[in-house]
Amino acid sequence: MKIENIDIEAAIRKAQVLVREDKQLSAATKSIVEILILIISLLANRLNLNSTNSSKPPSSDPNRKKRPNSKTGKKPGGQKGHVGTTLKKVDDPDKVEVIKVDRSKLPAGRYRQVDFESRQVFDIDISRVVTEYRAQILEDDKGNRFVAPFPDGVIKAVQYGTRLKAHSVYMSQFQLVPYNRIQDHFADQLHIPVSEGSIFNFNKQAFRLLADFENQANNALAASYFAHADETGINIGGKGHWLHCVSNDDWTLYYPHEKRGKEAMDDMGILSRFKGILCHDHWKPYYKYDCTHALCNAHHLRELTRAWEQDGQQWAKKLKNLLETINCKVNDAGGALNAQESEKYRLKYRALLKQGEIECPEPIRPKKKGKRGRIKKSKSRNLLERLRDYEQDTLRFMDDERVPFTNNLGESDIRMTKVQQKISGCFRSIGGAQIFCRVRSYLSTCRKQGVKSSHALDLMFNGKLPDFLMPKVV
Repeated sequence: MKIENIDIEAAIRKAQVLVREDKQLSAATKSIVEILILIISLLANRLNLNSTNSSKPPSSDPNRKKRPNSKTGKKPGGQKGHVGTTLKKVDDPDKVEVIKVDRSKLPAGRYRQVDFESRQVFDIDISRVVTEYRAQILEDDKGNRFVAPFPDGVIKAVQYGTRLKAHSVYMSQFQLVPYNRIQDHFADQLHIPVSEGSIFNFNKQAFRLLADFENQANNALAASYFAHADETGINIGGKGHWLHCVSNDDWTLYYPHEKRGKEAMDDMGILSRFKGILCHDHWKPYYKYDCTHALCNAHHLRELTRAWEQDGQQWAKKLKNLLETINCKVNDAGGALNAQESEKYRLKYRALLKQGEIECPEPIRPKKKGKRGRIKKSKSRNLLERLRDYEQDTLRFMDDERVPFTNNLGESDIRMTKVQQKISGCFRSIGGAQIFCRVRSYLSTCRKQGVKSSHALDLMFNGKLPDFLMPKVV
């Protein structure tokens, strides 16, 4: 690895030789120097990491440059023949205003109306709607009173309506607007006082109403043919926790837990029953489940890039190009290769790994007496062995059209959690995290099923669920 034409690895090896050969250094001094060399190695390895060769986000790339747009010679805006997306007139406008001609400004004569020229203006009306229910009271000759029943849910003298609750939960859990800004919105735009406690209570009510949905999502994912799995760190009350996600094209389910591994996944209750194909990033606890596995090749491409750029591994550069080529061929073939094509690329894959065995051999165990345990291996060597040992899981996307090249859907489903943590910093309690996970699971699933988030929340607060969640009549 070189940084500004300085060969860091060569310098470290030279220092290690000098330390070993210097007989005047005490054992304590040698230990300190070895620790310093280790720290320098770790820090040096991080210097050249970016979003293309590690899991770091693009926003963290140093001196990130914006790619200039290529010059096409075309004028700005829509081009000739381009089908644009613009406002279109509606057949049923909410309000019609007729503009009459001022006849006093017309020449003398007789006129008759022949038609209208219409133009429509799209606008919004943000307003408060207060509905007062007046229950009629009747009294008979004997003084007995009879009061008309109020609609379901109208139980207090003054209360918030379902649409207001749905709007509050939408802003809080979907748009991730902080509580105090939701308060400002209701006060400034709608002239309705809503406390932080009320906003939290709306979220808690949504959490209770979605208990059946969570059970349905859990069972649907456990019984599905294919699923993505991922996890990310979250902060709850100042302590590190984990948010787990299992999803596919139709369902999403989030689950917060203090642990990252199998204990948390068992508590979530999906993977212990799952028998389909699970796509993930090779987090070892996933392999403790008895299902078929598919690995995320986006991670492999980044790691192969790092092996080439930092360790100079030629096999890594070639294998990266091969995986990208196979992905293009799979897409061109409609999702899967035929057996002959698949075998051809599999042989190329194995040949490059054999080249890697020569270029990046397994380290030799030192002959020191009493030395036990694993031999320390380089990142490139660990990557090579993983790609060798998990060939079927790496290349499964070649043969099964339902298996994608990457775990991008799982990572995309979990991405908004990072946005929430950036905005709020943390969840105040495990209860708040559970509310977020269940409501976001519902909204994410509804969007995948073609149901808009605001409509989904309106249905929920009115005691209904979208059609896809209703029991099917046989």
